[in-house]
Amino acid sequence: MIDLSPTTDEEAEAIVRSHTEAGEPLAICGGNTRSGFGNAVAAESRLRSSNLRGITAYNPGEMVLTARSGTPLSEIEAALAENGQMMAFEPMDHRPIMGTTGEPTIGGVFAANVSGPRRFVAGAARDSLLGVSFINGKGEIIKAGGRVMKNVTGLDLVKLMAGSHGTLGFLTEVTFRVPPRPRTEATIVISGLNDAEAANAMAAAMALPVEVSGAAHLPMTVAWKFLDSTLSEGEGTCLRIEGLPGSVDARATKLAAAMAAFGSVTRFEQADSVRLWRDIRNVAPYADGTARPVWRVSVAPGTGHQLVAALRLEAGVDAYYDWQGGLIWMRMEADADADLLRRFIKALGGGHATLIRAPEKMRSGIAAFQPQQEAVALLSQRLKLKFDPAGIFNPGKMAGA
Repeated sequence: MIDLSPTTDEEAEAIVRSHTEAGEPLAICGGNTRSGFGNAVAAESRLRSSNLRGITAYNPGEMVLTARSGTPLSEIEAALAENGQMMAFEPMDHRPIMGTTGEPTIGGVFAANVSGPRRFVAGAARDSLLGVSFINGKGEIIKAGGRVMKNVTGLDLVKLMAGSHGTLGFLTEVTFRVPPRPRTEATIVISGLNDAEAANAMAAAMALPVEVSGAAHLPMTVAWKFLDSTLSEGEGTCLRIEGLPGSVDARATKLAAAMAAFGSVTRFEQADSVRLWRDIRNVAPYADGTARPVWRVSVAPGTGHQLVAALRLEAGVDAYYDWQGGLIWMRMEADADADLLRRFIKALGGGHATLIRAPEKMRSGIAAFQPQQEAVALLSQRLKLKFDPAGIFNPGKMAGA
């Protein structure tokens, strides 16, 4: 594949325009750390943002940062750490589970709407995105949004670009919110709960006035893979508290006392808590060097354990839960079982299943993204036609979505 790496918006504009005129498709990517994610793209040239890099505006007092789309995520995180700030949505690193190399980019994070454990209380990546600059399929430079939330000009356009996976335009710059980083954190772990009991415990924790910022359940099959097998005795239900040291201590103590009604409780302080949630975020149990199918499933929190239980009657499934049970990371032991999974999701009230990893031959026959309802699919087609009339951006990437 031919790599095209522009250094300016104008160079990117010229590349897109020439490919549009010739009817030649382009694969869109940043650091290529999600290679293989989504359906196969039918293109011989790849337009990369990796040379569009650098933080272009950052005033910590405004809690807003603007960066070129190809800026390495590590560079963004270093600048934020220096100023005691963060990306509230905790973007995961897909390299371990996908078996890829390279550097994740900030544009790739927003293009894929990558969101981690704090998502259920702090919002997704798209909720932090304030402004974008991108090249549309006509080869035009488009700017939307602004540096502060009060400027809502083009805000819907900004939201559309997040999670579009490069199918609507080529991102060149992003502006997003960067709130203060918590001074410390602690995690309360309840041992020995089955999936249904854990769902009840997490719901009870969320109802308490202690501001839980992470809620995950790790069944016995994966719990031993965290914190050098010291997480818990058997299953571990994990609840994170963040903030100022005194506040964290008081709230964690209150939470531990309440959760003692459900089972044995252990408290982990900052260093271990940070390690634990990094591995939950990055799907460490399934970063096993294999291509066994891995699904990212989003459902209502109360139905996650029901879905897994039903699937286990029909297929070999390993799974753990984030977002208070609303996000299931699921590894299939043999086939991807896409039809079975999506049929069960529909029966339990709906949700989304995205195939993250699978052998190439298996992926070719599966819609990686959740098939859309007819009305939504029609709207998506109209948007694609508006943004990319010649259909040159990542053709086939989201086919079936």
